[in-house]
Amino acid sequence: MQNIEFKAELRDFDAAVAQCAALGAQRIAALRQEDTYFRLADGRLKRRQGITEPTVWIYYHRPDTVRPRMCNYTILNDEQAKLRWGTCSLQQWVTVTKTRHLWLMEGVRIHIDRVDDLGDYIEFEAMVTRAFDVKACHQSIFQLRETFAPILGEPVGVSYSDLVAAEAKEPQD
Repeated sequence: MQNIEFKAELRDFDAAVAQCAALGAQRIAALRQEDTYFRLADGRLKRRQGITEPTVWIYYHRPDTVRPRMCNYTILNDEQAKLRWGTCSLQQWVTVTKTRHLWLMEGVRIHIDRVDDLGDYIEFEAMVTRAFDVKACHQSIFQLRETFAPILGEPVGVSYSDLVAAEAKEPQD
């Protein structure tokens, strides 16, 4: 599967929620998620566990850039992940815990995330389909970026895992 993604720091969490509602976006859920990232030679792998959702494994390739970018991904259940990577012990890297407020707006998933120890972020993810091609995905994300511009902070070109790992390397006061 493929989607076009954009992530940015979020200056005003409540304003983002209000903006989603004002746009007529559909509120899907507020999800507590724990993503455990594993080291791989190629691509990224995370195991996502939630209180109300089944455990999934997400294997993906995505460039680290602040512009909207293509992400190629596969979602697997526990059994599929075990078949793909075997029973060998995967090397755990970092864990990211967050509360994700999930909204849907005309085929674009809007994630308003409160990430433990990092802060607030927003992501726009437009899934590429036959009816919603790459160009349409980019256009939708561009429009949402324009709409949310007053409350967006700096664009983020890396995964939450990279941010958590960078925080762990910084000296503590």
